[in-house]
Amino acid sequence: MVNRRAPKISLPSHRHPAVAILALMALMALRPANLCAAERSGDTDALPEVLVTGEQPGPGMWRVSKGNHDLWILATFAPLPKKMIWRSRAVEMRISSSQVVITPPEFAPNIGLFRGITLIPALLHARGSPDGKTLEEELPHDLYIRWLALRVKYLDHSDEKVRPILAAFDLYADALTQVGLTPDDDEVWDVVKQTANAHHVPIEHVNIKVPLDDPKSAIRSLDQIPRSAEIACLEKTIKRLETDLQPMVRRANLWSLGDIDGLRAMPIPSQRATCQNAFLAVPQLQAQFSQIDTSMNSAWLIAAENALAGNVSSFSVLRIDELLRPDGLLAMLRAKGYAVEEPQTEK
Repeated sequence: MVNRRAPKISLPSHRHPAVAILALMALMALRPANLCAAERSGDTDALPEVLVTGEQPGPGMWRVSKGNHDLWILATFAPLPKKMIWRSRAVEMRISSSQVVITPPEFAPNIGLFRGITLIPALLHARGSPDGKTLEEELPHDLYIRWLALRVKYLDHSDEKVRPILAAFDLYADALTQVGLTPDDDEVWDVVKQTANAHHVPIEHVNIKVPLDDPKSAIRSLDQIPRSAEIACLEKTIKRLETDLQPMVRRANLWSLGDIDGLRAMPIPSQRATCQNAFLAVPQLQAQFSQIDTSMNSAWLIAAENALAGNVSSFSVLRIDELLRPDGLLAMLRAKGYAVEEPQTEK
């Protein structure tokens, strides 16, 4: 996820760092819905909110240790209900007794405001299909009908000439909004930040500035994405929205209760890998992604190891899918000799 104010650039679920393609993120910032239409409100399909109080076990925390020094990592989750209210006494205790709170790794493209403004025409042009076809012309008929049904239900704009992979991202983001979910876990981090500030615990920001020497070339490289890969991304996204909205709320409840076993038992039918692979088929975008991913991992690991070396207790926040990855950041810490304990589900 990239946090900027004008405009905010983000990817569905994706804060987190699984899909870190700079050119795509710029495209998402310039969706017509963001340029000329406000978000709708008062939707009848809103899903139930999740309320987490101090009486609940709370979200799970991993413990990384070396000697008598600990790093506590809160497992965040997305999507979650908007304006979710949660409070965990265990999380508050760990933050208040820590000497530092480490942010999740974030990155921002180092383009500059003026240069970014000059890219707007190219970005808007790149949203469309390179051959000028509409979605009805590009998609298999049955897939187009499924997309049309969800478009009518969830989208507050209509763009038949948008390329399939961006149609997928538009649809996913707006569908979550309409049912009261958010693809980001910003509200969880906001609680952590407020708690740290309340207890005067310093926050260490892990931010990566990524230079983009030839952004117009990166934008043009989007045309190299295989059309079959874009359509596969859209199909996966449609299938998830057709079948997984209510399970999303159940997973949010399991997260709020710290039920890691329950989350493991509910595999997420994510479209992320399919959509990411579409971009990674382009060598230039694959190289950019690899650079970003490596830089973010390295920066967070350095911060974590410094915190473990210098503090009796430290605290950080990472997405649960990162924590559960067999080759993720926790695995890297284990390989360096740190002891890692998973949270235990309370019965």
